[in-house]
Amino acid sequence: MVSAPRWLAALTTALGLPENKGQIMYQLASVDANGNPHVRTIGHRGFIEPEGSPNLPLLMCATDIRTPKVTQILTNPHVELIWWLSGSMEQFRLTGVVRLVPPPDAQLPDLPVQSTEASLAFQKMDAQGFEWEKKRVETYDVQPPFLRAGFARPPPGAIIENYDVGKSWPGIVPRAEDAQNEEEKQAYERGLRTFALMFFDPVEVDWVQLKERPNRRTKFIRKGEEWSEYIAVP
Repeated sequence: MVSAPRWLAALTTALGLPENKGQIMYQLASVDANGNPHVRTIGHRGFIEPEGSPNLPLLMCATDIRTPKVTQILTNPHVELIWWLSGSMEQFRLTGVVRLVPPPDAQLPDLPVQSTEASLAFQKMDAQGFEWEKKRVETYDVQPPFLRAGFARPPPGAIIENYDVGKSWPGIVPRAEDAQNEEEKQAYERGLRTFALMFFDPVEVDWVQLKERPNRRTKFIRKGEEWSEYIAVP
């Protein structure tokens, strides 16, 4: 019987420590069409896995479909993320591929997309009929209202005249069933049309434990469905 990789147990244990409470942000690095690197901070939205395959966990996060990272990931889905947990002084560096789940009517750039054949998890979930769009809408709905509001604003990074312009943007956006007027309903729909999910399938994980004396570093590499584990120099 297959089991979850040890790095996932270590990561979930670390996230459950009181000293790491609320540390759900990590840095995601991608490259553009010219090979230039770009890094940004992303909020973790949870773990999922194909049915019967705990050895193929996916990390889930979200993005605005209008951000530059979308074009970068469509061009090259190979990315790396760093998750630093300051309370326990642990670092997890994960390398793998991303699948973008955009709104159905999103106007995406027509780009040559690199193959994601290495992603066994995506292949399995497709074969199992996983409802990616349903997951996208569910995730949008369970966000706090202030986070939904961020997707109902003008495109991130757009130039504005001054900071006061932002005073006219919605501060919170309730769920559709909780909307009190037409303006709130429109804000909900506007945000849903820009909200996209990203699913990250790691194939390598580098775990560093800096509280241990001496420090410890463990590498995990997946080949096929099997994870191998190696002790490394910190």
